[in-house]
Amino acid sequence: MNYEILYTFVIAISVLAITPGPDNIFVLMQSVVNGKKYGLAVVAGLMTGCLIHTTLVAFGVSAIIKQSEVLFFVIKLFGALYLFFLAYKVFKSEASVNLSEGNLPKKSFGQLFKQGFVMNVLNPKVSIFFLAFFPGFLFSTTISNVLQFYILGFLFIIVSFIIFGLIAILSGFISEYLKKNSKVGVVLKWLQIVVFIGIGVFVLFSKK
Repeated sequence: MNYEILYTFVIAISVLAITPGPDNIFVLMQSVVNGKKYGLAVVAGLMTGCLIHTTLVAFGVSAIIKQSEVLFFVIKLFGALYLFFLAYKVFKSEASVNLSEGNLPKKSFGQLFKQGFVMNVLNPKVSIFFLAFFPGFLFSTTISNVLQFYILGFLFIIVSFIIFGLIAILSGFISEYLKKNSKVGVVLKWLQIVVFIGIGVFVLFSKK
């Protein structure tokens, strides 16, 4: 078992969870509008949805790995190119973090859990991201590929839950800090670009 690959995986997903994106901004705003525990409901829904995507990738990619080395290389090539594309999209996006509350309606704990779950499960970009991200981090020659994908999936869920949960709990402080420090958006933007490119290169040259 290669623990260095797992450490790299955890560091990468930690950085991506911290940098502004639709999910963590949604968690932040719902926590500000509805309250911290309601933000945690969104987090729980999002992370539950990740189990669905993990299962799809685990069984789908594992079957492909068994069939062909060439197909597995194609998946890794697609994954690297997709991550480079994400880096380009971040590069072209604005560096500012938009925290406009608008007219966000107050919702119940259950409604926000359901919304987080549905947002995640019905978002094909999550499956595509998992498909691009996970194959390069297979870490063992003795553990089945399906189990490895589930371990990576659970690590992703645990790390993301902790960071998103902290965003919900510290929502008031984070919101005020981002409003007062506009340059933070620039730093986080470039951090995200570097991570996407770095992971893309890692996935491309990783071995089965």
